[in-house]
Amino acid sequence: MKKLIAAALFAAFLPAVSYAAALQFPSEEPAASIDIPDSWSPTVTDDGIEANAGDDAIYLSIDVTDEKGTQEVIDGCIEYLKTSGVTVDLATQKESSGELNGMKATSLDWDGKDNDGDVSISLTFVSPKPDKIMVITYWGTKGMQEAHGAELQAMIASLKPL
Repeated sequence: MKKLIAAALFAAFLPAVSYAAALQFPSEEPAASIDIPDSWSPTVTDDGIEANAGDDAIYLSIDVTDEKGTQEVIDGCIEYLKTSGVTVDLATQKESSGELNGMKATSLDWDGKDNDGDVSISLTFVSPKPDKIMVITYWGTKGMQEAHGAELQAMIASLKPL
């Protein structure tokens, strides 16, 4: 979580990157918005939004649900990671809590592996409003994710509840 908060602070000092307009999600009854660079090919889905860095070093998705649907979203995220060849080292789990752009947030982080080698994996739970929960799934290739630090910081800083 400290990384997310630090990322938001640094975003104000970043060079210009070509961003799509603020994307509102999910497609029905938007609960939040985010700015994602065009080069990440962001896609608004029924439940949220997803994007990949142009070099596929990072995958990011944000799904919006209510409290009853949270476990289903988590299960879907885990299944997606599995079918993408990601293995999670459960012994490396770290948990942190705090605020992200004024919203309560809890993050679970792990190390793992995929077909390209070592990766960082994160599930972050953010409450944009009392009846909604955003589940942010992050998966990034270690050694390559740093090249996208500025973009990630700007995206995180732009995440806002509607």
